[in-house]
Amino acid sequence: MSEFSGNVDDPLIPLLRLAMLPGIGPRTLTALLECFDSPSDVLAASSDALLRVAGVGPKLVEAIRSPDAQIDVEDLIAECQRLQIEIVPQAADGYPKRLLELCDAPPVLFMRGTFVKEDELAVAIVGTRHPTPYGRRQTQVLAAGLARAGVTVVSGLARGIDGIAHQAALDAGGRTIAVLGGGMGAIYPAEHGGLADDVTANGCLISENPPWAKPRAGMFPQRNRLISGLSLGVCVIEAADRSGALITARLASEQGRDCFALPGPVNSRMSRGTNQLIRDGVTLIQSVDDILESLGPLSQPVQVRDSDDAPRQLHQAAELLLNEQECLVLDAIGAMATSIDEIIANTKLPAHRVLSTVSVLEMRRLVRRTGGQHLVRI
Repeated sequence: MSEFSGNVDDPLIPLLRLAMLPGIGPRTLTALLECFDSPSDVLAASSDALLRVAGVGPKLVEAIRSPDAQIDVEDLIAECQRLQIEIVPQAADGYPKRLLELCDAPPVLFMRGTFVKEDELAVAIVGTRHPTPYGRRQTQVLAAGLARAGVTVVSGLARGIDGIAHQAALDAGGRTIAVLGGGMGAIYPAEHGGLADDVTANGCLISENPPWAKPRAGMFPQRNRLISGLSLGVCVIEAADRSGALITARLASEQGRDCFALPGPVNSRMSRGTNQLIRDGVTLIQSVDDILESLGPLSQPVQVRDSDDAPRQLHQAAELLLNEQECLVLDAIGAMATSIDEIIANTKLPAHRVLSTVSVLEMRRLVRRTGGQHLVRI
């Protein structure tokens, strides 16, 4: 396990002792670590000092005073090693950077599989556990299309839309991430054990709970904030009017993520939630292109690989829709004003091709004119 050295003095041990305490959530732990220099200092702090921290009461102080009575950290580490689960604290390179934007980011993640930089370019697909044939088919089309475009598909490994989305992404040769409500020691639902293994081989499983944690109702809204947090946007496909997928949509909005909904028949109970989202202003989508064009500029460029496996810096998700000539012209346009003559010289394309391609890039809102003959990349 790359993050644990095996040494009893490893700083991960006091962090786990704190993070796994019953009653301590990400926000309280963050507040404790802001008041004290390290997890070891929190564990060594006086009761009076701990009580001065917001969110800390006598019961939690008692737990902090005797952490080993709450959880055996060495057993936890041994179990993770047995199951090939990596323990990833926030400070680790392997911690998903997008989650660090959350005010309640988990201090520690349990991960099985691989999380790569390309996974920062991700879209979540969520929905009902009881999809109609329409919902099932549209999920397959959207998940496969995103995967083929190079977008990682994120979902929750639940029955219904979640499982269909994971499988469609895998079948299309793409990557997918499953965020679990419980621990990885017993996959829930049990029939998705094989799917979980496939996800591990072509993406990763993520949980903020130790391997033995059994999923409970309250864990799933907590899980949903990570599904949306890992993603640039959340696509809701079929959701009844009280569906958990609507919670994920609300969380996405609160986190500043884009939210999309697939419209459905007005007389279908499974489309009431999605149609209501659209009525309330969520972006209606009918295709993968709609999703990619709506995502807008990325907060940081993401490196992807084009058709000949060459690396390319992506500034907007919509760039995944471009053909080879369009990519060539776009790459010739800088953040500073670039003239049409410079673009023609750098691409070695005929003027009429450059002009027609620039028009496409303008329509996709990837470039804008700063004057009659000058453009900048957005």
